[in-house]
Amino acid sequence: MASARDPDVRSPYNLPLSCGEICVYRQVPNIITVSRLALTIVFFFLLHVHEKDTFTRQMWIGFVVFVVAALTDAIDGYLARKWKVESVFGRIVDPFVDKILIVGAFILFSSDEFVNVAALKYFPDARNITGVAPWMCVVLIAREFLITGIRGVAEAKGVDFSADWAGKVKMIVQSIAVGAIMVDLALTGQNSFVRITRDITIWTTVVVTALSAITYIVRARRLL
Repeated sequence: MASARDPDVRSPYNLPLSCGEICVYRQVPNIITVSRLALTIVFFFLLHVHEKDTFTRQMWIGFVVFVVAALTDAIDGYLARKWKVESVFGRIVDPFVDKILIVGAFILFSSDEFVNVAALKYFPDARNITGVAPWMCVVLIAREFLITGIRGVAEAKGVDFSADWAGKVKMIVQSIAVGAIMVDLALTGQNSFVRITRDITIWTTVVVTALSAITYIVRARRLL
């Protein structure tokens, strides 16, 4: 019986492969990326359209949808690298979907959808129940615009400007923050440990997001 290392065994790790097989393997990571965009739309729908009687259930469902979407971010890149089928589509669309998922979530968290209406009667400046302030979204958006611009210039010059370790750490921290916010919403803020964890992850996200931009700027100066 042939082993997995037998050169005659046809797999995504061994050549030769037919054109059809290569096309199939090439499309799998892209399909996963597109599926993450679909999950992002579902996630936003759950955040935007929620009722008082079903709020907790919808937040838990939203949490699960977000976790699955975040996991696909790791899977598509892993498969593309392992199968050696990285594509221009993946390099462009993958980070774009990541930005939509994370930045979009923070924008919704800072919107009127999550303002404590009861508190506004007594405190006109009452904070959003998610703990996300609008200025935090500005930090995230500014960073993404900056890096996207730098990456566009680099790609135009034929320079590979893929995400580095700082970008990956940033994505992980941001994902943890969104997850913590969702759990806190699902528990309606009744768990003090979750609430403290949420606040810590939110502030960590803001700091890490800002610092990650610095590493890209330094890298751009060296490459460009």
